[in-house]
Amino acid sequence: MELDKATTGTTELNTTDTFVQELTTLNLGPTHPATHGIFQNILQMNGEKIVSGVPTIGYIHRAFEKIAERRAFYQITPLTDRMNYCSSPINNMGWWMTVEKLLGVTVPKRAEYIRVIVMELARIADHLICNSILGVDTGAFSGFLYVFQEREKIYEIYEEICGARLTTNMGRIGGMERDLSPLAIEKIRKFLAEFPAVMREFETMFNRNRIFVDRVEGVGPITAERALNYGFTGPNLRAAGVDYDVRVMNPYSSYQDFDFEIPVGTKGDTYDRFMVRNEEIWQSLRIIQQAVDNLPEGPFHADAPEFFLPPKQEVYRNMEALIYHFKIVMGEIDAPVGEVYHAVEGGNGELGFYLVSDGGRTPYRLHFRRPCFIYYQAYPEMVVGTQLSDAIVILSSMNVIAGELDA
Repeated sequence: MELDKATTGTTELNTTDTFVQELTTLNLGPTHPATHGIFQNILQMNGEKIVSGVPTIGYIHRAFEKIAERRAFYQITPLTDRMNYCSSPINNMGWWMTVEKLLGVTVPKRAEYIRVIVMELARIADHLICNSILGVDTGAFSGFLYVFQEREKIYEIYEEICGARLTTNMGRIGGMERDLSPLAIEKIRKFLAEFPAVMREFETMFNRNRIFVDRVEGVGPITAERALNYGFTGPNLRAAGVDYDVRVMNPYSSYQDFDFEIPVGTKGDTYDRFMVRNEEIWQSLRIIQQAVDNLPEGPFHADAPEFFLPPKQEVYRNMEALIYHFKIVMGEIDAPVGEVYHAVEGGNGELGFYLVSDGGRTPYRLHFRRPCFIYYQAYPEMVVGTQLSDAIVILSSMNVIAGELDA
């Protein structure tokens, strides 16, 4: 079989002399419910079989990195929210830790534990969305409804902590904007008590479901070597058998204080990615339980008045607080010259911030290391040889978020 010519929309394959077979060009996306975002893949199809694929990106590119260069450090938090809106608090914390590293601010233990609680709740919410939608893509809708109720409970905890639900803008330089209220702790404990039963039911629905397993087992595998070569991190790398986790390899925010395991897969296929995320949810619950039980007493933010907004009542009656309030809001405090990189274990993998400061009030240069940008490069390789229906579940199991891909 020899490639004869390429035309717009179709490509003809000439066999020796018996028949002519045509390849079909199919645009998978950019706007289709099954792609869960604005993605386009130009697929060459031989019937239902994918022969090749070319991804295109940039449909929602918003130039966050360039916008950030004209904003004060605290004004950049809402930009990080919009990268991965399924786990925006992790993005917030990663950004604040990067700024704190540049400024040399030490965060109190209580603030670090609160951050851990918030980040692990976000990881659970992120994984729930990914795995439940994978179920929808294979025809199982009920699981999606079950876990969305649990995500709603996580959003209610966010709401109690910071007043927002989806794009939380949570945290500040040096710690948190406010301490955990008794009601927030009560909601977290209630979630820890009630969620495991729902999670077990969700797993029972899928783990040994013949239809689901047939649709995902052996589909879209990637070896550990290929995953490392692409730069995979997070659940997608761990599903391929590599136990790399930023929380363990480069601990931050007191993660070294907590006892948890790193689940890994063996084949790196869609089933392994699903199972690794499920197990990571259980590990996140372990971490949150430990953090709540051992929440240290003390301040919830560092003593850094030049970067942390003073309480409003202090602004009204204290001249020094008024001055700091004005300077922070107006962005008049310069940062030291230097460059730092800080990474956190995001919902999708290593989320890094490379920050260069020239001593001004805004970043001189800022670059986001976005795991989804890396995963999507491997997507064409992973779908070649599969069927169109497989391409949907592979994309779903990789949890590629358009906002993070095109930031």
